[in-house]
Amino acid sequence: MRLTILGVILTITSLALAASHALRQSADPFADASSGENSRGGGKPKEQTIPPFEWSPPIQTIADGSNRFAIELHRKLAAGADNLVFSPFSMHAALAMTATGAKGRTLEQMEKVLHLPDRDGLGAAGDMSRFYSTGSKPYELAVSAGLWGQKGVAWNSDFVALLGDRFAAGFNEADFAASLETERLRINAWVAERTRQRIQTIIPENALSKATQLVLANAVYFKGNWALEFDPERTKHEPFHRADGSSIDVPLMAQHSDFDYAEQEGFQLLALTYRGQDLEMVVLLPREPDGLRALEDRLTAESLLQWRHAARSWDVIVHLPRFRIEHAFKANSTLASLGMTDVFARSADLSGMIDDAAGGPRLLVSDVIHQAFIEVNEEGTEAAAATVVIAVPLSAHQPPPPVEFRADRPFLFLVRHARHDTIHFLGRFNGP
Repeated sequence: MRLTILGVILTITSLALAASHALRQSADPFADASSGENSRGGGKPKEQTIPPFEWSPPIQTIADGSNRFAIELHRKLAAGADNLVFSPFSMHAALAMTATGAKGRTLEQMEKVLHLPDRDGLGAAGDMSRFYSTGSKPYELAVSAGLWGQKGVAWNSDFVALLGDRFAAGFNEADFAASLETERLRINAWVAERTRQRIQTIIPENALSKATQLVLANAVYFKGNWALEFDPERTKHEPFHRADGSSIDVPLMAQHSDFDYAEQEGFQLLALTYRGQDLEMVVLLPREPDGLRALEDRLTAESLLQWRHAARSWDVIVHLPRFRIEHAFKANSTLASLGMTDVFARSADLSGMIDDAAGGPRLLVSDVIHQAFIEVNEEGTEAAAATVVIAVPLSAHQPPPPVEFRADRPFLFLVRHARHDTIHFLGRFNGP
């Protein structure tokens, strides 16, 4: 179902979560909600009460950056995927939490890739999560954050306080060295609870090691009914035309009403609102079955907003597939390809996480793991996602395996003066 996936990604993660305010200019404060775990030992997690939040210019700056990150990340992920769903909102929040403990070039790279403001503005990334987590509304949207740190490590109190105060991320003392599997199951249970069991194993077996020092997590859950629900009696199995020219029957939902709609060069745009009018699904539909790649190449955060703002209420006959997608991946290489390299290497500077006076291990990120789920049906949409960032000591980082250079085929060779780049001999060998 590649044809419809782009709209899902943009709505549930980028538009719906990070820029619904920008589209609707709604600054209504939410009332109350709860966030992550705040338990220093074991036992049942305690929920934090989050005060009401209003939208602000610093939060808008974070939202704009999150949207740019969303599109750039989508471009990388879509290159090797068929059906795809992910939450750049969740990934952005988890990596912004990590960035609060980064310094030097590591921080500079993270700020560039995530389109974050300087260090003084990092807390607004947490404020955005808290804004979307609070209030009484006709849909469910919950954003949670937490971190688990190895006991005995002198964690920087400012780092822990910032994550608690701005991201509502509770600190939990853990013992990965002595109880690795117990801690893995505890974090997975935390994520499962906050995604209504949709993401049950965010950390797979063998993803942690006894050297693990810190795990940061973000979880997002959304469930909303359409403002205008589809009638199940009108859903029919009809052909869905794939990019390769083949087709397959899928359940196509149908309804006829007024929707925000626009026609652009090569594609149609449709916005389907959820109850409460705050959130919407935006579907970008190429005119031709093989037109999605060309549309993705034109997509930017700015063009998306321009296209959406061009939509007007129109009489539309809608046919939309009923579908469900689950997707999980490790994001290390994708983030590195965007320019976030140092945080995964021995050059990582995450010294802001550790108390300088007490000393402690130098850390790097061993893995960024993401998992997402979405189901779209006649009633509405349910979606969940989680991101974990795993940090280990530099000393535990395994160097890459050796490569092999086997000259068992024709090759060129040269003898040169390395200091002055002078070639003295040049030749080729085709065999004896």
